[in-house]
Amino acid sequence: MHSLPRSRPAFSRLPLSIDVAPLLAALADLDASLWQAHFNRDYYQGDWSGVALISTDSQVALVHGDGPAIKRQPWLQDRRWEQGLRGLDVEIRSARLLRLGPHSHIREHRDYDLGGHDADMRLLVPLLAPEDVDFMLDDQRMPMRAGECWFLDLYRPHSVNNHGDSPRIHLVIDCRPGAWLDAAIEGGLGQTPAPGAGRFNEAYARFEHWLTGQPQVVAQLEGVLERDAFIHKSIELGREQGWVFCPDQVRAALRRRRQQVR
Repeated sequence: MHSLPRSRPAFSRLPLSIDVAPLLAALADLDASLWQAHFNRDYYQGDWSGVALISTDSQVALVHGDGPAIKRQPWLQDRRWEQGLRGLDVEIRSARLLRLGPHSHIREHRDYDLGGHDADMRLLVPLLAPEDVDFMLDDQRMPMRAGECWFLDLYRPHSVNNHGDSPRIHLVIDCRPGAWLDAAIEGGLGQTPAPGAGRFNEAYARFEHWLTGQPQVVAQLEGVLERDAFIHKSIELGREQGWVFCPDQVRAALRRRRQQVR
């Protein structure tokens, strides 16, 4: 049984200045051969890869795990990574670059290892953040921009869609909870920009609105009893009308309906 999540906000843009210039310079000089495909291949379509800077597992370097934090060669050989993060007063457990390639998708999931009361907390520093990327948390688009630092409670459902032709690269930091970080999260709430809908969510909302005037189509969908077949049929019907979305949007709608009938 998984631990209950901590009572913290779902997200906050921390009120601190990240020195993004040395981070971008270090990224540009990074050996391309260091990028490795993400180990969880069932979670994504396309290109999702990473580079470990600090990690806790010597066998699978991109895994968030237990054990001592090990500084990897990219971090040890280039002081610009540490220079760019000197404003963070936290104990870093792991730091890794994660790249989502053009037209790639990370399906909705939850990071259960971040849910315990004493679990590590995850910060994200977007380095390359194209506008065509939708990072969805609790069915809301996080308006993260390059050079900012965000806390996200990724114990909650989240997914990422790169609709564009450029890669998205985040510096992902797992750190120990503490008073400084709690104060930074609380201090950032008042200035955190409001979340948006996301391209796929907007398309699905139009599809649901269209369905209200299509009783025959609704009856056809309600006749599909198997869940995966229902999701596939919904996507197919949406595409026929020019609305592109993915299984995550249909699953979220089904969750909302279950909650309404409880």
